[in-house]
Amino acid sequence: MDIKETVDLSWDDFDELRDPRADTNDFDAVVERAISRRGFLGGALAFGSGAAVFGSGLLSATSAHAQAAGFGFQPVGIATDHDIHVPDGFDWDVLVRWGDPLFSDAAGAYSPDQGVSVENSDKVFGENTDGMEIFTHNGRVLLAINSEYVNPKINLPAASEGVPQNADQVRLLKNMQGVTVMEVADQGTGWEVVLDSPYNRRITHETQTAMDGPAAGTDLLKTNADPSGKSPKGTMNNCGSGKTLWGTYLTCEENFNGYFGATGAFEETEGLRRYGIGGEGRYAYEKFDPRFDLSAEPNEPNRHGWITEIDPTDPNSTPIKHTALGRFKHENAEMVQAADGRVVVYMGDDERGEFIYRYVSNSTWAEGQPSDGLLSDGTLFVAKFNADQSGEWLALTPESTGMSLAEILIFARIAGSKVGATTMDRPEWVACNPLRAEAYCALTNNKNRGVKPNAGGDATPVGGANPRETNKYGQIVRWRPDGGDHGSDGFTWDLYVMAGNPEVYDNAYGGSDNVTPGNMFNSPDGMAFSSDGLLWIQTDGDDSNEGDFAGQGNNQMLVGNPETGDIARFLTAPNGAEVTGLTWSPDGKTAFVGIQHPGGSWPDGVGKPRSSVIAIWRTDGAVFG
Repeated sequence: MDIKETVDLSWDDFDELRDPRADTNDFDAVVERAISRRGFLGGALAFGSGAAVFGSGLLSATSAHAQAAGFGFQPVGIATDHDIHVPDGFDWDVLVRWGDPLFSDAAGAYSPDQGVSVENSDKVFGENTDGMEIFTHNGRVLLAINSEYVNPKINLPAASEGVPQNADQVRLLKNMQGVTVMEVADQGTGWEVVLDSPYNRRITHETQTAMDGPAAGTDLLKTNADPSGKSPKGTMNNCGSGKTLWGTYLTCEENFNGYFGATGAFEETEGLRRYGIGGEGRYAYEKFDPRFDLSAEPNEPNRHGWITEIDPTDPNSTPIKHTALGRFKHENAEMVQAADGRVVVYMGDDERGEFIYRYVSNSTWAEGQPSDGLLSDGTLFVAKFNADQSGEWLALTPESTGMSLAEILIFARIAGSKVGATTMDRPEWVACNPLRAEAYCALTNNKNRGVKPNAGGDATPVGGANPRETNKYGQIVRWRPDGGDHGSDGFTWDLYVMAGNPEVYDNAYGGSDNVTPGNMFNSPDGMAFSSDGLLWIQTDGDDSNEGDFAGQGNNQMLVGNPETGDIARFLTAPNGAEVTGLTWSPDGKTAFVGIQHPGGSWPDGVGKPRSSVIAIWRTDGAVFG
């Protein structure tokens, strides 16, 4: 396929083009046995009264029921237009959109016809917003936001057909991705970006970073440009996010593989194959920058795919890539604390048939203590979900894998395969309930389940009616650590919801019993808990409103009650967009939500579509986060 065609592919389709296979999933067989035992469509797969109920007949998506479930709003219906819809009693506005200036000298940098010039591309808000977190510092409010990737056919001159023609065009694309840190303020007429704030900064593919942890400085991370192996440039394909207990930002590098290609011969190693890295990059970087050329710098891909920590309160700080947390296609990083004070980070690897991971620090932390070493000295684990609804975290060590510690961290997927981790349906965001010890992971979909092994050759057996052999809808798995302690190596698990379409199917493809014609959705992706213990679910799926997805409309944001299993639709996005990233203002009165890759000409109504962050608030001024 010509590179002019690959720029239009989703990242999943790009991966399958690079490694033409389909994935099966041994998690499916586990769930199938569990649900068969408990009785799908006739019982519960449950942890007591707080369970997701499959087939109890107690759940409904009516407005009255949504009010009774504690949601405090009437759910919105589906939409198929190019606009935002929220419930009555709420309103919204755009906070910032791609191309908006962060500094006064970039005012007017965006043109509806031309987009943004290369000269201003690192002075404006980046494209395709994703994960975000909010911080307060010295009375100021700071927002850190990822820009996951770019749309070259929108960003580059039409004559290029979406393929960079020179080094300047590559630099333009590099600068529109990464992370934006910016100050925001409510000036009495709504939230807005504070131009020229000393905290405003862009972190791009060219920003100098550092590496720490056991793999830093080892041979696999050394390049011609950086023989120390500790000073990589850039953070890329920044998907989900996380917030540390001590108040810094975690940005998560996901589909980094697509940025690398080769202009000459290179060795196709097991590590490259497992991570989907091959001979032609998605954006042609390798043609204009040897750093992305496998034939010139074969180790450069090993320096990406990490969790990177950024201090938003110090604009002069250097971002740090933490090798102890492992290298894979990171979705987000959910940090909690073990009962003994150790730091725990849950992470998903967003590819079909890959794994869920957990990092546990060796040292403990308490408020006011330094955070040195907490994300560089610990143990990486991978999850195994057992058929009896128990689970265990398998330590990735030289003894358990036969690999060196550096190899384990750089090739965490290979290490996970060696210990027999459970293959999963594209693990997306992990979210932890603030009111009790439980974690949720969105398994977004897996259209190829049951056909072939994953990229590492792991057996992925599947059987039975549920989960579904061609899982177009996705599900959310939930686990509770033994003893209510996130530091425990054991857990029990169930499913909070299985998405589906009850208007099209009257079988398992219709979803679990808490999915109804009034709240149905597909492809759960982003998730976050509000302080009241409600789970907010964002989707990135098929918005064709046809066939298996008829009646589901555009992508959406829903809210779920972990106690009852109720789910209600809160927001619908413009057609073509996914909803991704969620955080609240310090007073809990405003939610900031990301709208990525919208269609049409949203939000301006003219010119190019512009990914944006919107602010949502109750019209009565009350708290809702």
